Amino acid sequence: MGNTEYKRILTVQDISCVGQCSATVALPVLSAAGHETAVLPSAVLSTHTTGFYGFTCRDLTSDMPAIIDHWKHTGITFDAVYTGYLENADQIESVLEIRRSLARDGFVLIADPAMADDGELYPAFDMAYVEKMRRLVGAADVVMPNITEACLLTGIDYREEYDEKYIDSILDAMHELGSDTVLLTGVSYDDETTGIAVLEGSSRRYYSHRKSPRSSHGTGDVFASAFVGAYMRGFTAYEAAGIAGDYTLRCIDNTIDDPEHWYGVKFEPELPYYISRLQR
Repeated sequence: MGNTEYKRILTVQDISCVGQCSATVALPVLSAAGHETAVLPSAVLSTHTTGFYGFTCRDLTSDMPAIIDHWKHTGITFDAVYTGYLENADQIESVLEIRRSLARDGFVLIADPAMADDGELYPAFDMAYVEKMRRLVGAADVVMPNITEACLLTGIDYREEYDEKYIDSILDAMHELGSDTVLLTGVSYDDETTGIAVLEGSSRRYYSHRKSPRSSHGTGDVFASAFVGAYMRGFTAYEAAGIAGDYTLRCIDNTIDDPEHWYGVKFEPELPYYISRLQR
C-alpha cells in the first residue's frame, strides 16, 4: 500500500444528491482526512427526506451483489467499511459479505446503526430490521449508536432523563453484543453540554462540549465521518470522538446565523480546521 496511513475506506450509505448528509458528507470528509474513499450507495435520493417534499428515491439493494462480485473478481479489497443509513435487511447481509470476502489485514468495520432517534424507530423500519442490525453490530469493531438505537438493540428501556449509571449499562450491553469499541452519541447530563460516551476495551470516558441551540439535519453524518477519518489515522476512539465532536460543533456554529441554510450544515469551510486537528 505504500504509506501505511493511506487507507482505502468503503462507505455504505445512501446518496442524497442535495442536503449535505450521508455519502455527500462522508466522501469529502474522509478524503480530507487523507483516505482513499470508495462508495457503495444504498439508495439515491434527489434530496434527503427532512423538510423536502416530492423527493425521488431509488433503492439500490438489487445492484449490490453484482458490484460486490465485480470487486471480488477484480481483487479490490478494503481497510475499513463504514456504514450509515441502510435501506433494508438485505443490505446488511451485503455488508457482512464484504467483511467476509473483501477485507485486508487489519480490517475494521465501523457501523452507525442509523435507524432511530428521540425514542422512536424510523418509519421505514420494524423490529425485524433491528434484529438484523444486531448481527451487523455484533460483527463490527466499532459501533456509534445514539441512545434510542442502543436501547432498541439491547432491549434497555429508553429514558429521556438519565444518569451515568444508566449510560454505563447501555455501553456494557452494547459491548456484550460483540463490539470492542462503543461510542454512544447525544449523551447529555445537563442543559448546557452534550457529548459522547466512549467504551474502548476496558476504558470508559466521556467527551463533552457546549450544546448548540440549533438542531441540524446531517450532523450525525458529519460527526461519524469525521470520527472514522481520525480513527483510521491512528487516533484512539476517545481522541477521534473529541476531534469529530469539536468539528461538528464548528460546522453548526458556521451555519447557525443563516436561516436559508435550514437543510444541513456548512461543513466544507471548516474542513481546514478538521485537517489541522489530524496533524500530530
